[in-house]
Amino acid sequence: MITLNDYLYSGDTVLKILHRYSADLASDASATGSPVDLAHSEYIAQIKELLEHNDFLTSQSQRIREFYQYMTEKYPFLAFTFKGRIKSLVRAEEKFNRYILEYIYDYFKTNGKYPEEEQICDGLGCFRDLIAYRIVISLPMCHITDENELEAREIGYLYEIADTMPGFLREKGFAPELSGFDNEGSPLDESVSPYYRDYIKTPRSMGYKSLHITFFDEFTGCYTEIQLRTKDMDDHAKIGDANHFGYEKNQKKSLDNRDVIPAGECRAFDEAYERLRLLKEIDLPAVKVNMFTAYSNQLINDGCGLFVGRQILPYEHLPRFQM
Repeated sequence: MITLNDYLYSGDTVLKILHRYSADLASDASATGSPVDLAHSEYIAQIKELLEHNDFLTSQSQRIREFYQYMTEKYPFLAFTFKGRIKSLVRAEEKFNRYILEYIYDYFKTNGKYPEEEQICDGLGCFRDLIAYRIVISLPMCHITDENELEAREIGYLYEIADTMPGFLREKGFAPELSGFDNEGSPLDESVSPYYRDYIKTPRSMGYKSLHITFFDEFTGCYTEIQLRTKDMDDHAKIGDANHFGYEKNQKKSLDNRDVIPAGECRAFDEAYERLRLLKEIDLPAVKVNMFTAYSNQLINDGCGLFVGRQILPYEHLPRFQM
């Protein structure tokens, strides 16, 4: 079995690592007949394509910028930011393997047996957030008379923006994807509700709140996720209880499932478990990757997207009275 860790200390660039890891996974899949490794190889190849041939991001960001311009005219009193990123290689690898662990665990708990590897692969097409944009809004205090109204007002504007966005972006070549999420009781308009995952109405663990929607970009042939939050929600996700410390807790929970599924009983679980375990043990200061430096596992300067993700664009809007 090969793992991402095998490639991090050789001095290769991220693109070289992606190329070698994807090719070796495909070779292993051919040798062992593993459809999961083949799906894994294709997933890594997607990331390589995003980093290697990213001219399409110019087209994509320009069309998304048109929604930003619409918001500046429609909501001149709001402060907001548009930010984009390509998911980091380490986070993408973690998410892929964690999904396998959780799928096998849930299937075993429900059915008392392990799924076929083809069944696991059926769900591996769900990763559509390799490219993601985030819209964060804030209503300046000068626009309210009662501070207790702030949260409700901001959330009201957030849902209003969410109702408008699918139709606006559809005209720019972005087709919204059905989410399959139960948004019962959500303030979203019923015409757009099927496309959203409303984590404001139904927060995730650790209190994470946001609106998520996935689009298929018909011009570039790739999926893009857009998240909408208020500033308080964004703070909670980044520096509050829902930040990456919560993410690490979820990682640990996935590894704890080993107590239910012993080693040697399910190949796909064993391999995903080992890859995820090794990712947690990466010695970041020892990593030899161009444009990446770490003094410790907390102090990181990452300009290549290995660990923290590649930024696409920041559009910042200040309300007009502040300009």
